[in-house]
Amino acid sequence: MRKHKSSVSEATSYKEIGEFWDAHDLSEFWDKTREASFEVDIKSEVTYYAVDKMLSEKIQAIAQKRGVPADTLINLWVQEKLQEQRAS
Repeated sequence: MRKHKSSVSEATSYKEIGEFWDAHDLSEFWDKTREASFEVDIKSEVTYYAVDKMLSEKIQAIAQKRGVPADTLINLWVQEKLQEQRAS
């Protein structure tokens, strides 16, 4: 195992790395950086449910009034209802 967890700070623990970067700016060490290449494959799983048109219009109106997307509002409501169900 390597003695240092970070080649820039030469820290030996994640705590020391954090403390180092709290006190320093990356621009001071830019010449010590190297290009990194990696792939990110983030997939959000979505399930769709049919909602009555009139109900959908009411949801849209409430969401707009609250300044949130309708899907966010619905997710919040479902989470609240599930918590109520767990409590009972």
